[in-house]
Amino acid sequence: MSRKRPVAIAVTALCLLAAGCADSSTETAGDKSPKSGSGAGPGSGSGYPVTVENCGEKQTFTKAPERVVVMNGASVAEVSSLLALGLGDRIVANQQSYGRSEVKGRAEAIKALPTGDVKPNEAYDIPREAMLGLRPDLVLSITSYGFDAKNGFATRDDLSSVSANSYISPQGCADDPSRMSVADSHTLLRDLGKIFGVSDRAEKLIAESEKHIGTISAKVDGEEKPNVMVLFSNMVMGGNDFSSIVANGIINDILTKAGGSNAFANSSRNTFADLSKEKVAATSVDALVVVSYNDPDPEAYAEKLLKEFPQWPAAKNKTYTVLSDSIYLGPSNDVAVDKLARTLHPDAF
Repeated sequence: MSRKRPVAIAVTALCLLAAGCADSSTETAGDKSPKSGSGAGPGSGSGYPVTVENCGEKQTFTKAPERVVVMNGASVAEVSSLLALGLGDRIVANQQSYGRSEVKGRAEAIKALPTGDVKPNEAYDIPREAMLGLRPDLVLSITSYGFDAKNGFATRDDLSSVSANSYISPQGCADDPSRMSVADSHTLLRDLGKIFGVSDRAEKLIAESEKHIGTISAKVDGEEKPNVMVLFSNMVMGGNDFSSIVANGIINDILTKAGGSNAFANSSRNTFADLSKEKVAATSVDALVVVSYNDPDPEAYAEKLLKEFPQWPAAKNKTYTVLSDSIYLGPSNDVAVDKLARTLHPDAF
């Protein structure tokens, strides 16, 4: 099965994957935060107005947003972060989904969110008139792509004219996610915490994530770093046989923290490498990571690749894992670090 996407959206996607860990602090605290309607909800304090500097624009909030629209952008970072902060009831339209998650209950929670009955345009996202018709007070986009009039989207000026704020996630200003790191996931949480008046929740999640990552990284410190191939399951982004191989971005930071290295990091300056089958076959791959993006059977795709390249150490040792949202920008990168470290260095645990 081949799942085609426009190159601009595919590059925006970046990376996604991971398998859950029951003892993850992000999992236990993330989507189980108090709902925004309970107790002292978002915006109930005296901290407003607040101003967030975002991609060269100042966005001022006089209260916590109540009508949030989450654009697709082949991302799940923004909706996952909102859910982790207990802000799901503020979403009036969500276009993001990876179909599965390493965090228990998150995929189901995302599926249950309202979509606004929006029909996406040819750029796979919310068209301008439909966006304005949703009457948002905040619109979230993974990169500046989501506010480009050339793509048929409402611009930030369009939104401002109807009293709606807009927010572009970290490293998205230039529509280049190749420079993303785990620190950007924490910046996203911190900014949303400020915008919604729940900075305490955001800082708690960040502290738990940093502690968990530090613990895992310490266990694999000094170990030999396996060469890891990361690619999207059944995804076509370019002209070669393998066009969805991750070369740069947040996944490389996660791999490093998990005691691994990207086997194709030098294959491209962009987020993704577009490589021939011969190039892939000639590269020694110690471990395979398949990113599941709305693929019903990514495990079958991983098994197929291992059979296709039996010369890989990964094939000989059957070393692979499937990840989804935790290896992407978002609140659960510590889950990906944990899962990958256990896959790459099982004897350390």
